[in-house]
Amino acid sequence: MRLGVNVPNFGPGTDPGVLREWAGVVEGLGFDLLMMSDHVVITPEVAERYPEPFYEPFTTLSFLAGITTRVRLGTTVLVLPYRHPALVARMATNLDQLSRGRLVLGVGVGWSRQEFEALGVPFAERGRLTDEYLSALRDAWREESGVPIWVGGNSKAAIRRAIGFGHVWHPLRGTLPWLRSTVADHPRLAFAPRIALRLTTEPVEDGDRLAGVGTIEQIIDDLEQLRSLGADTVLLDPYHGDPEETRRPHAAWQSLTAVATHWRTAS
Repeated sequence: MRLGVNVPNFGPGTDPGVLREWAGVVEGLGFDLLMMSDHVVITPEVAERYPEPFYEPFTTLSFLAGITTRVRLGTTVLVLPYRHPALVARMATNLDQLSRGRLVLGVGVGWSRQEFEALGVPFAERGRLTDEYLSALRDAWREESGVPIWVGGNSKAAIRRAIGFGHVWHPLRGTLPWLRSTVADHPRLAFAPRIALRLTTEPVEDGDRLAGVGTIEQIIDDLEQLRSLGADTVLLDPYHGDPEETRRPHAAWQSLTAVATHWRTAS
């Protein structure tokens, strides 16, 4: 099982230098994948959670492709209805070529009504558009290998898309019991979850504890259980919703170092 990291590409502490440092930490610690999120218009409701500067993912991943050599690069997740599928196919193909086959395209339907309105895309049609655009990507890549696609989201519709289009399911921040139950209901479903990464000094006993939250022993056990469930990759998300965290990336880097060190020992 491979491990990856969700890197903040937004917030008051993020700039090209910090992104370069993030890439060095993720690749230097031996993680297999570096991913980042997507917004096009930073509306007020988006800014509450993901304030500017917000670095566009294709552009930023292209920058990071030039300063890394091994780590895979991806989106968690690209809001598929925001861009014409022919443009997505072209950009993804080119980035995959320029990075020598290192791109993973995580996609989702999106959630910000304000952002959809700003882009002139009907919010109520986002599910239908996602299905239509996934079909267009499949057609665009029919005669070539294409780029691995992960379908993000925790809904039944997301699982249906992952199964229907033969892609990997990419659930976001769930509990282990929920993941275990869902995977059991869909035994042939390939999955690569994004889980929280919040390291604590004392065990978290909450029954609704998110996977990846707790002591290093709890987190390593979560990873072991996900591996036993058949997860292809697990993406660790050290961002907890406070934009000020982006000014203090060293805290996240320390947590990632602990996980990388203990995971190598456990494996």
